[in-house]
Amino acid sequence: MSKTREVLLVGEGNFSFSAALSEKAGDEVGVTATCFQSEDQTFKHEGAVLNIQRLRERGNVVLFKVDCTCLKEHEAIQHHLFDCIIFNFPHCGRKSGVKKNRILLVKFFQSAVAVLKDNGEVHVTLCNGQGGTPCDSPMREWHNSWQVVAMAAEAGLILSEIRPFDCETYQGYRCTGYRSQDKGFHVEGGLTHIFTRSLPHTMPEKLKMEKRIGKETICFELPAELSNYMNRNFLGQQSHHPVKTVQEQLLRELKSVWPVCSINEDFPELVSCLPETPEACDSTLTQSEVYWIKPTDTYIFDQSENEQKDCESMDDQQSFTGSYALRPSLLLHVQEITQNEDFSPGTLHAVSGLVFQRVPISLSRSPAFHQLLLVGMFPTESNPLQCFHDCLESLLTSYSVSFEEAQIGLEQQVWMNSKMLPKFGRIASLPSLSSALDDGLQLIGVSINLDHLATVIFGISDWRLLWSADPRFLKHFEANPLGPFSHFSLYPPSYSHDVSFWMDPEIYEELDFHAVVREASCGSVKNVALVDRFRHPHMGHASLCYRLTYQSSDRALSHSQVLGLQNQLRRLLPLRLQVTLR
Repeated sequence: MSKTREVLLVGEGNFSFSAALSEKAGDEVGVTATCFQSEDQTFKHEGAVLNIQRLRERGNVVLFKVDCTCLKEHEAIQHHLFDCIIFNFPHCGRKSGVKKNRILLVKFFQSAVAVLKDNGEVHVTLCNGQGGTPCDSPMREWHNSWQVVAMAAEAGLILSEIRPFDCETYQGYRCTGYRSQDKGFHVEGGLTHIFTRSLPHTMPEKLKMEKRIGKETICFELPAELSNYMNRNFLGQQSHHPVKTVQEQLLRELKSVWPVCSINEDFPELVSCLPETPEACDSTLTQSEVYWIKPTDTYIFDQSENEQKDCESMDDQQSFTGSYALRPSLLLHVQEITQNEDFSPGTLHAVSGLVFQRVPISLSRSPAFHQLLLVGMFPTESNPLQCFHDCLESLLTSYSVSFEEAQIGLEQQVWMNSKMLPKFGRIASLPSLSSALDDGLQLIGVSINLDHLATVIFGISDWRLLWSADPRFLKHFEANPLGPFSHFSLYPPSYSHDVSFWMDPEIYEELDFHAVVREASCGSVKNVALVDRFRHPHMGHASLCYRLTYQSSDRALSHSQVLGLQNQLRRLLPLRLQVTLR
């Protein structure tokens, strides 16, 4: 067991695959080949004696009576970890149904991970049609397949690759079939499914935060559903994140047309504003889409005494609907940018950072995203709004980004739309915020959802992948910064569950429901749909029924895990929303 890579094979018949693999891989691979039968039963297979001799002559290990569903209990295996575990054409035998074979797969996967290295792989080769993935041709109905991806998820494994099983690659390989039967499986069109470990799902927690606004230091708790989005540093100097790549490419192209000055000032994510402020700076925002924050404590920094002092009690401060909020748009900082001493006409001033918006759960909109804001003052006669429109259109139309001109009152604007998300960016003529600006100049603001643009440019189907903590996501962009994204979790299983409850229409807020779902499901719900609504004619309260679709873009998600998450949601809903479950 001292080779560079250690491979464990289970369920071998005549050991022809093990022998061929050992000779093909060479001396750098150590093979431990096992079978379920006894030694006497195995020797009845044609060629088994010769194949076992070939293996042992190369220094490999051959074991008999090994149950692949309890590998950790085998004395010769339990103290070793393997780089790769291979199970070719598993089967319960004779005419066993798909349910028995699914159980076999689950038990095997759970057994295999106990002797698998952290970065190891599990290879399962199935006959064409058994796996239940789109790679099968023809693809069986889901209920009639072995559902191999869902079975592996029970052991925390994700499907990372599928390869055609080419038996001709392994010289001398002959499929023997189940146990002592010499009738082989139909290996033509067989597929090898390669599984790797995924990160576990973790329950989000409320983070205690401190932010400085002027002389005040505000202490508050971040909503639990946002905890995964803080302190990720996607736009940091050493980052290889695709969001940063998109920003750099965009600014590089714009610099060929206008001077661009990047603002390095760290604007706080917590802002002090009134309920109407967000709507005034961005007409697409509503008060309900803002994360209003009620401070848990507030301090004032006294420069004369160089210390912090407590403010008045919280009861004497403004209520949460007119006090502090997580910034919903960088447009809130336009005034600070234009009043900065370095602001000059004819130059684009660029700032980027996180913004937060309360939105329903969907694959198109995220509650937190990185926004790029470009602000510049240009001569009105040069029609700067049209210039930006033409420039960005030439850069982005090849990615199926469309542009739509609109006017609200006296304000001209151009929306950027994609197939998945309309109005993810805006070019607008902004009202002048400073009397010191010269006449004949027009203030232009460009705001772009960088996260969504990254998903469009790199072909990332689910925005949640941008926030994946799995190192394989960023590793892809380190090796290939501008290439299309290759998913490391293929065909993740999907599960649907309903939840219904009685609520008071006078106090119920649907976005609060979506927030609880995000928290309780650890972000694994990809879609929420209202499927039924009933209003009691006499009592006044109403019943709602929502259908939740669970699917994780980067982590193993099993049926049993989803049941646990759904029960977790049912526990939280009455506590958070004052509803009565049905």
